[in-house]
Amino acid sequence: MIFRSKVDAFFVNFILIVLAIVALSCFWPLVFMKGVTWLAAFLMTASFSLIVSILVWSIFSIKYAFCEKHLFVKGGPFRSRISYGDITKVDPTKDIFTGYRILSSRDALEICYKTGIAGSVKISPEHKKEFISELQKRCPHVRFRE
Repeated sequence: MIFRSKVDAFFVNFILIVLAIVALSCFWPLVFMKGVTWLAAFLMTASFSLIVSILVWSIFSIKYAFCEKHLFVKGGPFRSRISYGDITKVDPTKDIFTGYRILSSRDALEICYKTGIAGSVKISPEHKKEFISELQKRCPHVRFRE
């Protein structure tokens, strides 16, 4: 069973601001500096394209898949396989700016598990109640807080 990430307006606006800052930092020298070579223009444009591509890929490919023995969390190049036996608790959270997070909404869940480097991952499934229900079926030992 696969769940997509919920996307809220706050997150979209935040990403648009980040993209605007990246665009300004890449193209400001091209517009306001004299004597910019074609090579410099190409490198700035290529840098901008690469950064935007990685951001968009990371954001719009977020999914959470229930596999036989683990929860697979994927967003762009970031992937986590979380064994159901390692999950200790699931809490709702609105803190999306700190910790290990693969999400695109402030309406998020923090999944705490034993084997993670950060100890938890923050996710934002589009259908939160169905996600929690499926996780409860696979992890009856886990403490859920609503």
